[in-house]
Amino acid sequence: MNSCTLHYVSIKLPELHTSKILSPFSLTKRDFKIPGGITAAKGFKAAGIYGGLRAKGEKPDLALVLVTSMPQLQVSFHFGAFTTNMVAAAPVLYCKKALDISKVARAVLINAGQANAATGDAGYQDVLECADTLAMMLKVKREEVLIESTGVIGQRIKKEALLNAVPRLVNSLTSSIDGALSAAVAITTTDLVSKSVAIESQVGGTNIRVGGMAKGSGMIHPNMATMLGVITTDALVKSDVWRKMVQIAVNRSFNQITVDGDTSTNDTVIALASGLSGSTPISSINCNEAVQLQACLDAVMQGLAKSIAWDGEGATCLIEVIVTGAESEVKAAKIARSVASSSLVKAAVYGRDPNWGRIAAAAGHAGIPFHQNNLHIMLGDILLMDKGQPLAFDRAAAGNYLKKAGETHGTVGIYISVGDGTGSGQAWGCDLSYDYVKINAQYTT
Repeated sequence: MNSCTLHYVSIKLPELHTSKILSPFSLTKRDFKIPGGITAAKGFKAAGIYGGLRAKGEKPDLALVLVTSMPQLQVSFHFGAFTTNMVAAAPVLYCKKALDISKVARAVLINAGQANAATGDAGYQDVLECADTLAMMLKVKREEVLIESTGVIGQRIKKEALLNAVPRLVNSLTSSIDGALSAAVAITTTDLVSKSVAIESQVGGTNIRVGGMAKGSGMIHPNMATMLGVITTDALVKSDVWRKMVQIAVNRSFNQITVDGDTSTNDTVIALASGLSGSTPISSINCNEAVQLQACLDAVMQGLAKSIAWDGEGATCLIEVIVTGAESEVKAAKIARSVASSSLVKAAVYGRDPNWGRIAAAAGHAGIPFHQNNLHIMLGDILLMDKGQPLAFDRAAAGNYLKKAGETHGTVGIYISVGDGTGSGQAWGCDLSYDYVKINAQYTT
């Protein structure tokens, strides 16, 4: 299989926040970066502007992603790409219906400031009016316009401000990196950084690109983690294959991150394929080209997912949990998610306390059977437990490992083996600090 090299990641800081300046990614081939984020792939434009939905003087609050050409347009959607919260926001309900009708999307309109969740029929009508207005300007069908919203639950979209800003938003569309980055900033809320990524790889001998942007910082938990995302590619792939590939990638990425254990009302991932790369059509999930594209899609979504966990509200470091030796990928992933989700593990990491007992307990209550005599735990390169037996270790060195990660906003690696099975999985979280409570204690006041 051709490997997919991650060439370009943009973590753009909003002007008012400067506390997090390091990327959680390890990049290769920095001299061959692909500009563009969600516009790196052929056939896409984007824009982000201030439309008056946030307080005056704040960062952009409206974003638009447009498919400029669609000879082979596909759109991916599945239940896992939307929130599983029963109080699903109006734009989530609308997107599901729109995709059931058309199976095709031409544009994704995203607003920050108001979540338009728990807003009843009036909130849903707001979504329809926004979609109608944009569809009329773009000369497409309403159901080909998808809507994503983020912000305070219970607040309807500032509809008049949004509708007045739509012409300026459409006129701002560009395929340049500026459009991609401004859109990525516009969808953020409590995020300290915007999140954008683009990669290039060969699929079936043809260069293809996959790009994306996402937002998320708090109310993050699997199925799905609270976040909005748009993924783009110029690969040519059948819609049923694309849907399966996106579902696999979501399960390996956005469904494997956690910050605080709360699942949002608005989670949405829209994945668009323009088919303009000239690649060989991918018509089977099992062909070599599909495997290659899956690797690229996984890389983009995992990169965005890691950046969300890394930017968790009040966090000082990213926690990466890797589990091996399970019976299947699904079982390994569930154990990893259990450890990354543990408030006790997260608090210990913040306190720079190498309390491996909390890791063992979190792995054990994941609901996946394994024999504790097979349990193996490492913190970074420090072995804490082997074959179910606690080991003497340099506690000061382990504490310093955690301290350094916190001081540099780096990554804490927790490596667990539960047996000799072939299943492996990953999950990402962050430490739990006092600042998380400060940020959320007076969120609406």
